[in-house]
Amino acid sequence: MQLLSIALQTLLAVFAVIVLARVNGLRSFSKMSSFDFALTVAAGSVLATMMTSADTPWPGLVALTVLFAARFVVSFLRQKWSPIRRLTDNAPLMLFYEGRLLEENLALSRVTRDELRAKLREANAITTGCVRAVVLEATGDVSVLHGEDLDPDVLKGVSWGRAEPPE
Repeated sequence: MQLLSIALQTLLAVFAVIVLARVNGLRSFSKMSSFDFALTVAAGSVLATMMTSADTPWPGLVALTVLFAARFVVSFLRQKWSPIRRLTDNAPLMLFYEGRLLEENLALSRVTRDELRAKLREANAITTGCVRAVVLEATGDVSVLHGEDLDPDVLKGVSWGRAEPPE
């Protein structure tokens, strides 16, 4: 009987996530900001508990609904008021710019040189001379920008942290 209960709760959880994601929209499982990432992890935790618990599924359904509602409300408020955006989002951080490794920002972000090199290799950067910038994004992803020219608009909103920005 317990296995059947878990199977039914799993089906209910999957159905609930599909409905909530459809109502909430495409951003439901994005990790475009640290807030999005945190809510996605929290939703995953609630789902896992809901699927494997022998207890009633209702607390999990309520928790999922509240998480999705919070994402909707905060996403709306982030669009309207920049103080909410500053409260919920980390700023991306420049780690490397135009041939210059920003050591002080590596220390600030606790990223090692070896980790940075691995990200450069992942991005097929064959020399640091072809790399225009490396940015630690608000989500924890690392963006490696390489090529001939770098449009300054691409770096809008990127923090220079403790490093001196170029003139």
